[in-house]
Amino acid sequence: MDACGKPLLRVRDLRVSYGPASVVKGVSFTLRHGETAAIVGESGSGKTQTVLAALRLLPRHAVTTGSVIFEDTELLALSRRRLDAFLGRRIAMVFQEPMSSLDPLFTVGAQIGAILRLKASFSRRAAKARAKELLDLAGIAEPGRRAHAYPHELSGGQRQRVAIAMAIACNPDLLIADEPTTALDVTVAARILELLAKLKQSFGMAMIFISHDLGLVRRIADSVHVMREGEIVEAGSAAEVARNPRQEYTRMLLAAMPRARAHTRKDTLVLLRARDIDVRFELPGGLLSAAREIKAVDGVSLCLNQGRTLGIVGESGSGKSTLARALLKLVPASGTVSFDGRDLTRLDRTTLRPLRRSMQLVFQDPYGSLSPLMRIGDIVTEGLRVHEPAISRKERRARAALALEEVLLDPSLRHRFPQELSGGQRQRVAIARAMILKPRLVVLDEPTSALDRAVQIGILALLEQLQEAHDLSYVIISHDLAVIRALADEIAVMKDGRIVEHGAAQEIIECPRAPYTRTLIEAALQMENK
Repeated sequence: MDACGKPLLRVRDLRVSYGPASVVKGVSFTLRHGETAAIVGESGSGKTQTVLAALRLLPRHAVTTGSVIFEDTELLALSRRRLDAFLGRRIAMVFQEPMSSLDPLFTVGAQIGAILRLKASFSRRAAKARAKELLDLAGIAEPGRRAHAYPHELSGGQRQRVAIAMAIACNPDLLIADEPTTALDVTVAARILELLAKLKQSFGMAMIFISHDLGLVRRIADSVHVMREGEIVEAGSAAEVARNPRQEYTRMLLAAMPRARAHTRKDTLVLLRARDIDVRFELPGGLLSAAREIKAVDGVSLCLNQGRTLGIVGESGSGKSTLARALLKLVPASGTVSFDGRDLTRLDRTTLRPLRRSMQLVFQDPYGSLSPLMRIGDIVTEGLRVHEPAISRKERRARAALALEEVLLDPSLRHRFPQELSGGQRQRVAIARAMILKPRLVVLDEPTSALDRAVQIGILALLEQLQEAHDLSYVIISHDLAVIRALADEIAVMKDGRIVEHGAAQEIIECPRAPYTRTLIEAALQMENK
């Protein structure tokens, strides 16, 4: 508590409802000056709704009641003009996905400068200079050059640092970080956490850290508030909650970590083989810069046996997702790829099409890959319309119901739209869409990175069950070694477009040879043991 003895933020009996649905149910907590409070819970627990309601950032049809007092000011009673003066200047927020808060049409320096001019009355020249200083504080290399970059020209970690620079631009008293590391590589996530802790100390801010990962917040939080179904079910100091959790739900959150796989599979025939895969992208030049070529995948060779899983791990920009698409002939590449003994590089688009049903891809973000205008049943049967156009609508509906049952979803969900499902349910729908075609190879591109740990465990268990039932081969791409360890028989570690280490999963995890692999594993262990 500060010298005056007053807390910075007092939330009392906060409630949020959408029509008859209540999503936040009487939440109360207090935040002191300089304190970090964590709000932890699974997706749908109400943690983000709580802070958005406190800042009055919810849509108009949301009904909010209760009290939110910032120092001596009741935020829920402020005029919109006075509230806008608070937000960004006294209270700032960093969102989970920085691309949602960055404008793709303006450089990052211009966006930081706009905040300084609007909220702190900086001149154009002063704002430009301060934007570079803030990028430097946020750990962006070459801040002068990066200030002229557009968001799409930066990596995920760099974009998150830009979002943090924007948030601290006006030296706020309170910084709210909503899942700021969820979609980031483990090494990048560790550095973002270190950055937030350093900035909090330097600026003397209080912080609210929202996460689904109780193990993650133990290191940086002073207090923890565990939410479930719109209510705080347990609260206390971070150390006490981690050491002596009272609620079964809290114990589940602490224990939610994928288990390492028992590797007992016998040798089988090679299903997929790739040799000397190269993928290059040409970047156009600007007024003052020449065009240049980026080698996203550089001379990669690998093979995958029937019924086994290859995990490809590496940081953002390492080339792992591009490699996966090259294996499926979804991006232009040189080298050779053979599937079940057939050389795919010799097949044209028409000849390759019948093989597509045997090689399926599940994307990272099911919300982005599932059309919001289509019902679940139509989404699941999309592939059937292409590969089995002659079957009747009744047969398609029956096949959709069976596919949903196989991924442990209620078949009645086929009448709903994606936005009506949870993140875990949407990912199961994406898996069902792939499985309905009875593939032999499934490429999984970060299939769990946007999901809570508890939901991740369920998805990984489902993938293992499907593999056993159908003798599937998987290529799983992830920056999360815990996920790779839980599913992969073999691991390939990628850096700068090359495979720097490849071998049995257990050997890679326990006895890494490459320095880069050791760095990844050490960072993963650090994050797990917070």
